[in-house]
Amino acid sequence: MNDYVKIDDLTFGYQDRVILNHVSMRFKRGQVVAIMGGSGMGKTTLLKLIGGLLAPDAGTITINGLKVEANDRQSLYRLRRHIGMLFQFGALFTDLSVFDNVAFPLREQTDLDEETIRDLVLMKLNAVGLRGAHALMPSEISGGMSRRVALARAIALDPGLILYDEPFAGLDPISMGLTAQLIQNLNRALGSTSLIVTHDVAETFAIADYVYMISGGKVAAEGTPEALKASTDPFVVQFINGEADGPVRFHYPAPDVATDFLGGSSK
Repeated sequence: MNDYVKIDDLTFGYQDRVILNHVSMRFKRGQVVAIMGGSGMGKTTLLKLIGGLLAPDAGTITINGLKVEANDRQSLYRLRRHIGMLFQFGALFTDLSVFDNVAFPLREQTDLDEETIRDLVLMKLNAVGLRGAHALMPSEISGGMSRRVALARAIALDPGLILYDEPFAGLDPISMGLTAQLIQNLNRALGSTSLIVTHDVAETFAIADYVYMISGGKVAAEGTPEALKASTDPFVVQFINGEADGPVRFHYPAPDVATDFLGGSSK
């Protein structure tokens, strides 16, 4: 399989705080790839860099051979035509119906007539099991259904790359399992590359072809779910098992207890 997305020596930070430090990754065409790590480790920042919402301080990102140029609006818009995005919690337009939410990218990005758009929207909604809900408003559907509508919108243009920002957050176990199954099935049907940012181990390991784990601004570990499950790396073991302490410390760095509570005295 060819590399659909290439990230080479990527560095990004806010002022003096480095978020990603010389990170390199490869996402192969047709794969479901997960980026995992604790909160604040730069996972969502990486998605924003891939989508051109942020510009890296150093390094490059290429998608299907095209460099992501965050400061070149025309080039960026052409590239985004081939990218779908499932935002955290769906981010549906609350004043638009389910149908119009899914139709939005088709109306904005194509010159298709309304009859064709209608057929495409109903096809996408049918793929996520919600064709019968097309006339409802976002306020009339559940959180899990909202996520599925957002997924239908993300695939409306049959993108080559689909980005998922915490797709399982806030879902009940049934909706979580259904969403994971849809991500995997739709990726296969479309032949897309799917990039999932998440910290949900069980659902992600069940569908991912490859996993990157980020810690301290770097790739701390990578491999197939099976290889990572068998790993003895302390960080991997701590993350997968949800252990409270390990390489990722429970206590934020601080002076010793005696210094803070007893003014430096051990008595």
